[in-house]
Amino acid sequence: MSSKVDILAVFRVEHPDIALTETVAHDASATIRPVREAGTDPERRQYLFSVTSDDFDRFEAGLAEDPTVEDFKRLIHLEGEAIYAFTYSPEAIVFSTQVTRSNGVVLDNENVGTAWVFKTWFPDRESVQQLWDYARNREITIDLDRINEHGSIVSGGSYGLTTTQRDAILIALEAGYFDEPRGATLGEVAEELDISQPAASGLLRRGIKRLVRSTVAETDDSE
Repeated sequence: MSSKVDILAVFRVEHPDIALTETVAHDASATIRPVREAGTDPERRQYLFSVTSDDFDRFEAGLAEDPTVEDFKRLIHLEGEAIYAFTYSPEAIVFSTQVTRSNGVVLDNENVGTAWVFKTWFPDRESVQQLWDYARNREITIDLDRINEHGSIVSGGSYGLTTTQRDAILIALEAGYFDEPRGATLGEVAEELDISQPAASGLLRRGIKRLVRSTVAETDDSE
């Protein structure tokens, strides 16, 4: 199989041991998405998520009974939305980590009921197969919603990215910024790019938005 293509894949996974699954089963109104810019704390295994729910008391009751959650804290609460810090138990399957271990990058993910939908980038088909093998070996249900192949971003494909956006994404990727937990902070990526932290955040955010829209969503981005 050729390794000189990029793979953009949208898929969903489901298994009771995937982190936070029992929580969203308890609160069917909850939608959970990672806070990308915030990163994680490698020492505490802490992950930050944005949560919407019709009833946060019900959501937290689910968290308290969820065997994949060791600890949690509500950091910010606005109307209908809150930011939480979660620490997973050792038994939790953190599927985003498996995407990273298969050489992939999670562009976006959230739950749909008790399933977890991932929008991802992989450097080649072999990396996708590695993730599929991991899921099947552990009896994790994995269903492909969409897959596209493109000329490699590393070998020159632009996906509508500006040169600075492309450079920022590649430097962040090499530094481990997209890993779970992060191998580099936003400040370290900014230092490598020799720009301010807000400027680095903007480059990555706009670049990932264009990457998603030009591949997975296939809509125009005027930014």
